Amino acid sequence: MLTLGSKIVRASDMVVSAMQDTLYSKSLEARILSAKPLELVVILYDEAIQAVRTARGHLRAGEIRPRSRAVTRAVSILMELDRSLNFEAGSELSRRLAGVYGFMRQCLLEANFRQTDEGMATAERLLVSLREAWSTASTQSSASLPPAQHAGHAAGNGFPWAVTHDTEPASRSWSA
Repeated sequence: MLTLGSKIVRASDMVVSAMQDTLYSKSLEARILSAKPLELVVILYDEAIQAVRTARGHLRAGEIRPRSRAVTRAVSILMELDRSLNFEAGSELSRRLAGVYGFMRQCLLEANFRQTDEGMATAERLLVSLREAWSTASTQSSASLPPAQHAGHAAGNGFPWAVTHDTEPASRSWSA
């Protein structure tokens, strides 16, 4: 009887967890769909930071598979950020960011392989720092443009992401 009770508790925990994931997913989806192009970059940083923090937690707990999944998620986000760089609009900044993204991917993969926290901590610090910079840029960009120009804002202000026309799909409107 005790076994059945614990299975029910675990099942209810899984249902609650799935509901929370669904609510979070819906919240994130709404945030993405309503975001301006630079806000999308900040969202990617938020998700990468969360993935690294999750990986670090799994590392401390000795949970190999969940740690590897979280590292893979962070690396995938970094790859998306790297692919979205526009080397024509912000060539110097784009080159530097590409180098930083590559460095962070290397840190994360090596830390995952060696099962050490140092590389993950380094990547997290860099992500937090870059996230703050892009959040500030997003806020300043939004404040400096009249509302009608937000969606069509070009990357000519030195941003390494090309902000394109409203006719492109929302999921790629901030990328090169």
